[in-house]
Amino acid sequence: MTADCIAEFVRLADAARSQPDRNDITDSDLRDVLTAAIQLYATRAEARDEFPSPLKAERVTATEVAIVVSEMIRAADLNMFDVSMWHSRQRQRGS
Repeated sequence: MTADCIAEFVRLADAARSQPDRNDITDSDLRDVLTAAIQLYATRAEARDEFPSPLKAERVTATEVAIVVSEMIRAADLNMFDVSMWHSRQRQRGS
């Protein structure tokens, strides 16, 4: 069931990306999905002390990542000093 739901979301997201004026996935829907995914990733990373890649790097551009990360920093009311401290911390690297 979970795999089916994930596959369906990916299919809908791909369709929405190719036709950005469609409303299959609303801004609110996307915010809910991203929020849940971020919370799940952070919880698992902290519990396991492993930080696997949070995305398929070959499927996104640097511009796409910069857009999302910049808006996440603004939404969380972080500043670049905060981000720099987190980025420089010692941690294990996952696959």
